[in-house]
Amino acid sequence: MNQPKPTILVTGGAGYIGSHAVKALQQAGYGVIVLDNLVYGHRDIAEKVLEAELIVGDISDRPFLDDLFSRYPIAAVMHFAAYAYVGESVSDPAKYYRNNVMGTLTLLEAMVAANVKRIVFSSTCATYGVPQFMPLTEDHPQNPINPYGSTKLMVEKILADFDRAYGLKSVCFRYFNAAGADPEGKLGEDHQPETHLIPLVLLTALGRRDAISIFGTDYPTPDGTCIRDYIHVVDLADAHILGLEYLLEGEESNIFNLGNGNGFSVREVIETAKTVTGKSIKVLECDRRPGDPPVLVGSSEKAQKILGWQPQYSDIKDIIDHAWNWHQTRHQ
Repeated sequence: MNQPKPTILVTGGAGYIGSHAVKALQQAGYGVIVLDNLVYGHRDIAEKVLEAELIVGDISDRPFLDDLFSRYPIAAVMHFAAYAYVGESVSDPAKYYRNNVMGTLTLLEAMVAANVKRIVFSSTCATYGVPQFMPLTEDHPQNPINPYGSTKLMVEKILADFDRAYGLKSVCFRYFNAAGADPEGKLGEDHQPETHLIPLVLLTALGRRDAISIFGTDYPTPDGTCIRDYIHVVDLADAHILGLEYLLEGEESNIFNLGNGNGFSVREVIETAKTVTGKSIKVLECDRRPGDPPVLVGSSEKAQKILGWQPQYSDIKDIIDHAWNWHQTRHQ
C-alpha cells in the first residue's frame, strides 16, 4: 500500500502563481489547504475551479494561524502570500514591510510552534538589484533597488536564521518574470491593477486597452527594448513540487533561480502577441523608466542539476498562446 501524500498549506493559493501550484499539488496527489486573505486572490478560482478547501484569513493573525495548524495535519507550507507591485512598494513601503516581512515572520513563528519545519518560499530576482553579470546565478550579489525586493531578501535572511536556530528547512525560489497560463485554460493571470507586460499586451488585443507602452527604445539591445526572462507559470509550479519533495526527503535548505535561461525583448513579445492573436496592437513609444536594466536573464542550472527541473514551455509563443486562451475566456 502506498502511503497517502501529506497535506500542504498554500498561502496566497487563490492568486496567480499560488493557484497553479495548488493544481500541481492536487495532480501530484497531495492534500491541499488554501489560505488567502482575498485582497488579490480570487475566491472563484480556489473554490470553483480548483475545488480546494479555502480558508480566508491573514498570515499576520497569530491566534488564527495557531488554530489552523492545530486543526490540520500540515506537513509543509508553500508561501506565496505577498504584495508584489514594485511601484507601490516605493510609494507605500510600510504596507510591504508589514505584510511581506512581519506577516511572514508571524507565519514562521506559528510553524515553529506547531513543529511544521518545511517551507517553500516564493522569492524574486528583484533581490539581486542591478545585474553585475549575466546570466544571473544564485551567488550574484544581492542589492535590491526597491522595497519589494528588500522585503523578499529580508525573508531569505530570516529563513536562514530560523534554520540555524529552530531547524526550519526552506527552499527559496528566485523567480524571473512569471508568465503564461494553465494550458487547459482554467487558470491564468488576473491582477487588479495589471502591471505585467504580456497580459497588458493581450488586454490591448482584446480592445480593453487603447495601446501598449514601450518604456525605452534606445537600450543597448538588438532592437533597443528591454530583454526579460519569461518563465511559464506551469514550469514554476512544477519546480515548487520538486522543491517540496526535496525538503520532504530531508534535504538541507537551499536557494534556486527559476527562469528560462534566455530572454525576449519587449518588441519580440508584442510581435509574437500579434501573431498569436491575429490582431493589430497599437504601440506607444515612451521614455525609459528609472531603474530598468537593459537585460535581465537568469541561470537555472542549479535547479536543473539538483532538483531535476526542466522547463516544458520555454518558447515565448507557447507562453503567449496559453495566456491568450485564458484572457479570451476571462475577459470577454
